[in-house]
Amino acid sequence: MPAPTIVLVHGAFADSASFAPVTRQLLDQGYTVRVPAVPNRSLLGDSAYIRSVVEQIEGPVLLVGHSYGGAVITVAGVAENVVGLVYLSGYALDKGESLGQLQGGFPDSDLAANLVYTPFPVEGGEPGTDVSVKIDAFPSVFAAGVDIADAEVLAVSQRPLAALAFGEAAPVAAWKTKPAWGIVSSADHTINPDVERFGYQRAGLRTVVEIDAPHLVMRSHPAEVVKLITDAIAELG
Repeated sequence: MPAPTIVLVHGAFADSASFAPVTRQLLDQGYTVRVPAVPNRSLLGDSAYIRSVVEQIEGPVLLVGHSYGGAVITVAGVAENVVGLVYLSGYALDKGESLGQLQGGFPDSDLAANLVYTPFPVEGGEPGTDVSVKIDAFPSVFAAGVDIADAEVLAVSQRPLAALAFGEAAPVAAWKTKPAWGIVSSADHTINPDVERFGYQRAGLRTVVEIDAPHLVMRSHPAEVVKLITDAIAELG
């Protein structure tokens, strides 16, 4: 099998730039990488968009999802040319399960008390609601372990997630048919690490690496993230 194209899928309150250190290292090692912008409008819509990106790539694809991006790759990963999934501090949803249901089974993280809800217009319908992290809380809650100057930039450029995405159930779970790997960020203040551990164990991930890392593990520990990705590719053969 030729080396797969690595598609990095960002999560809520972030954008493609959140993967910049990992992207640079993978490119330097000669891998083909794509880092699409996720709309963050709905789980079903975001997954359909990422699947459309994947299906237009010639050859095999390894999907890597961070945080909410884990839920997105869980659904989009059923695309025929996806050969594996990598979860980073992510939600490994089961079929019929929503983000709210999975997270609701565990004690709240520090995130819930630091969210901002903002209405946005929807053409021909009721206004939607954007969810973002309070700017002053972002460095400690979401970007702990990241250089404070970088964290402040990330805080004011975060990509909100529509509240709709929290309640939508995953129609499929790609990990049921595709091999998967994952990183648990044990110092995560955005997602309770037990949410990650539970989802990964249920999904039967081939390898789970636990790192004393914050939620933005690909910014704080890019070398470890790159190693898991390249190890997964080596295992796929």
